[in-house]
Amino acid sequence: MLNKYTVKDGKKMRYGYTTGSCAAAAAKAAVFMAVNNRIIQSIEIDTPKGWKLNLKVLKPEIQEENKCAVCYIKKNAGDDPDITDGMLIGARVLITNDSEIVLKGGEGVGHVTKPGLYVPVGQPAINPVPRKMILTEVAKVLPQNKGAVITITAPEGEKITKKTFNPKLGIVGGISILGTSGIVEPMSDEAFKESLAIELKMIIKEGIDKVVLVPGNYGEEKAIRHFGIDKSYVHKTSNFIGFMLNKCIEENIKKVVLIGHIGKLVKLAGGIFNTHSKVADGRMEIIASNLALLGASQEVIKEVFGCITTESALQIIDRHGYDRLYKILCKKAEDKCISYTYGQLDVGVVMFSMNRGILAIGDRANEILEEF
Repeated sequence: MLNKYTVKDGKKMRYGYTTGSCAAAAAKAAVFMAVNNRIIQSIEIDTPKGWKLNLKVLKPEIQEENKCAVCYIKKNAGDDPDITDGMLIGARVLITNDSEIVLKGGEGVGHVTKPGLYVPVGQPAINPVPRKMILTEVAKVLPQNKGAVITITAPEGEKITKKTFNPKLGIVGGISILGTSGIVEPMSDEAFKESLAIELKMIIKEGIDKVVLVPGNYGEEKAIRHFGIDKSYVHKTSNFIGFMLNKCIEENIKKVVLIGHIGKLVKLAGGIFNTHSKVADGRMEIIASNLALLGASQEVIKEVFGCITTESALQIIDRHGYDRLYKILCKKAEDKCISYTYGQLDVGVVMFSMNRGILAIGDRANEILEEF
């Protein structure tokens, strides 16, 4: 159980844990049972957030003759509305003698069929952080001279995935195993925005008049590790970039640098300031229109419109020699942000790719970054 709470709008709300945490816990428990030939009722894992989870093991089963074990962990999203809440995430483990850990996707776990996602085509839709969690936790209980074949399952996954964006992304057959922190934060949009605004206000009390805004964990990592910016200056926006820019004005912030994945920040170049895909998704339209202004052919434009992710669009852009587009998009995003805030904020934009790292740094961003 995860007995942690937060208070939103005067209401006590429970944190939950991700499908990635469930998969890591199920895999670790199954390996332990197979190695020790002993049923267990609970398992403890570490999460990237730094919190430990002690989770109940469901339907544990040992098949001694095959050195195999199976078990499940029930997903708990806390008080956050999450379509995967209550799902069982399982692991079937076969112990081997070759010291290799092989990770597979079984029933209800989707497989990637189109390029551009964090997972290569043909692989199970188990994102990088959950994959690392699984391997790390399993290594804690697996003898050094042993290996394992681990198959992650989600029995209800094929039914649930129809209510997600997976089919549009080319992930077929089930859900994705997700999570960057291992923890689900319990927040409605309004409560989430309120908490973001409060956190910003707390930073300002320390006398800071410039900040770095990032949509999520990857942007935060880039700000700290790539640019060497002190964490005290870095603040998350989630999808509410326009809202947070306005809050910066209210708090008398003078300069802002936005650092984020191109899939989020390219929307700013089109004047979209809530970057959630359910609100607006003009990524390919923005990229394609700016490619056309650079003289790209109709064939190139069609290729871009055939992409499901910006990562796959980058491959087309680079292949045809239009990498100068990234600088243009940063410049347009900066101009749109300054216009959105009526010139009351000096805003710089940095866009990166998961595969290529930093794509471009806007002119305003270059100047502001020198002050950190």
